[in-house]
Amino acid sequence: MKLNPPLQDGIFLDRPNRFAALVEVDGAATMVHVPNSGRMKDLLRKGTRVLLITRASPGRKTTYDMSLVDLGNTLVSTDARMPSTLVDETFAGGQPDQFSQYTWSRREVTFSHSRLDMVMGTSGVCYFEMKLVTLVEDGIGFFPGAPTSRGARHMDALAQAVEQGHRAVVVFVENAHAFSPNDEAGPVFGKALRETKVVGVEAYAYSCHVSPEEIVLEKQLPMNIPDNP
Repeated sequence: MKLNPPLQDGIFLDRPNRFAALVEVDGAATMVHVPNSGRMKDLLRKGTRVLLITRASPGRKTTYDMSLVDLGNTLVSTDARMPSTLVDETFAGGQPDQFSQYTWSRREVTFSHSRLDMVMGTSGVCYFEMKLVTLVEDGIGFFPGAPTSRGARHMDALAQAVEQGHRAVVVFVENAHAFSPNDEAGPVFGKALRETKVVGVEAYAYSCHVSPEEIVLEKQLPMNIPDNP
C-alpha cells in the first residue's frame, strides 16, 4: 500500500475532537484530519512527530490527513481505513492459503445492520471486517483502545453471516508480534469477539511493516484470546 510520498512532517499539539488534530507544520499551527475515531492517547502526545498526507481538494476544510506517528523506534499508522485497503490489495496479489478459493472481492458492503469492510467470493462467500490495532505493549497488540459499541455490532453482523451459511472473518492489522483483546478498555468488544468465535466467526491477526513510503502486510500472528478475561 503506497503512501504517496513524500509525506509532510509535523509536530502533534492537540486534538480538539476525534476527527481533528492541531499540528505544527512548517512552524504554523495547522488543523489536520484524523481518519480514526479511537482515542489513541498512547500515540498522540504533545510534541510527538507525525507524518501527514496531502489531501487538498475543493470543499475540504483541511489540507492534510494524519497518516503515521513516529514513536522513535517504529512508525504506527493512525488511519483506520488502512487495514481494509491493505488487506484487499495484498489478497489481490495472491491470497493466503486459507482464502485461496476466492477470486473476486468488493469493498464496503452492507450486511444486516452493519457496513462491513469487504466481501470475497466464488467458491462460497466470505465477509470481512478489518481492525487497526494502535495500542502495543511489550510486543502485544491490544484492541480496542477504548470502548466501541460499533465494533461489537460488526462482530454481531459477522455472526449473522455465519448463521446464514456464509463464512465470516475479522482481521486485526498491527505492528506487533501477537494479538490479544483489550478486555479492560473494551469489555463489550472482547465479549462479542469470544461469543462470535464460538459460532464460527474466524479471527486472524497480521503484522505489517510501516515506512514513510508504504505499508506492507507481513505474516500471520499468534492470537491470545483467553476464555475468561
